[in-house]
Amino acid sequence: MSELQHQRLRTFVGNLAQLLDSQPDEQTILQRGSNWLSELIRHDDWLDEAFSQPHAQHYQQYLLYADAQQRFSVVSFVWGPGQQTPIHDHRVWGLIGMLRGAEISQSWQAGPQGLQPEGPPVRLEPGSVEAVSPTVGDIHRVSNAFDDRVSISIHVYGANIGAVKRAVYREDGSENVFISGYSNRYLPNIWDLSHD
Repeated sequence: MSELQHQRLRTFVGNLAQLLDSQPDEQTILQRGSNWLSELIRHDDWLDEAFSQPHAQHYQQYLLYADAQQRFSVVSFVWGPGQQTPIHDHRVWGLIGMLRGAEISQSWQAGPQGLQPEGPPVRLEPGSVEAVSPTVGDIHRVSNAFDDRVSISIHVYGANIGAVKRAVYREDGSENVFISGYSNRYLPNIWDLSHD
């Protein structure tokens, strides 16, 4: 990574950590975090190639940064052609920013007959940011909008998301608890200043 590439992610991480130090409410986190994430994804020159590789069978979730206090994590989601998640939740606040390609997000809500789609699907294009949380809507299914190319989104969560107990849902509303973990075997060293 070049100095500029390191600096973009370092600036985002630093801004969010400083904000969280002040213990703001969730609305402030989502609003200010969305602005900073928009700035980060406005540039498609900083994500290391190692954390943008698709898998033939399923999407990849690469950890880019985890706060030492477990207050937040930054993840790249890499969608192979036509790939999608099951219906799932997060149980913490989150921001999804589209870096490359496009994805479709369908929200779901619990009802008397199980889960029901909530509203029309939302298409995220490069530069788009969407928020999720238990207070604004937390259950959705996400898919790559393309059947012939890779899409990449940058996700920020209010915890170390790879260690959070969450759930995948069947349409009848029943759920299975899971812990996602991460796809990468090593972390990017965004603090390496030797190339800066």
